[in-house]
Amino acid sequence: MALAEAIRIAKEHNLDLVQVTDKVAPPVCKITDYGKYLYQIQKKEKTLKQKGGETKGIRLTFGISDHDLETKVRLTEKFLRKGDRARIEMVLRGRELALQGFAKEKIHKFLEALNKLIPIKVERELKKEFKRLTMIISRK
Repeated sequence: MALAEAIRIAKEHNLDLVQVTDKVAPPVCKITDYGKYLYQIQKKEKTLKQKGGETKGIRLTFGISDHDLETKVRLTEKFLRKGDRARIEMVLRGRELALQGFAKEKIHKFLEALNKLIPIKVERELKKEFKRLTMIISRK
């Protein structure tokens, strides 16, 4: 459709001619209320942001000290408050592979400390992947 004709039709209906994309030739436009169009775009971006945000990685070690564990808890809390998810990971090397029960206790201790600060939801249970234990958590 010709540009002049599209503008005429938009004015007849008291609407705006909005360019949707300019990546193609000729550019794609539609006749709509510009304020309503902006609102729909903002609403779509907001729902995409709410769905999960980024997944941040938190790496724990087998012999992590209590103080370092508290530091990781505070960092994870900050990520969860921002709306991101957290991927908890503990890499096991050598003899540590035989002591997986101890490693799982460390992770559960981490989760208990985190749950005291902010309510959490486990999106993916603790799972052994090759030589590591991983799980994904988010805010309730």
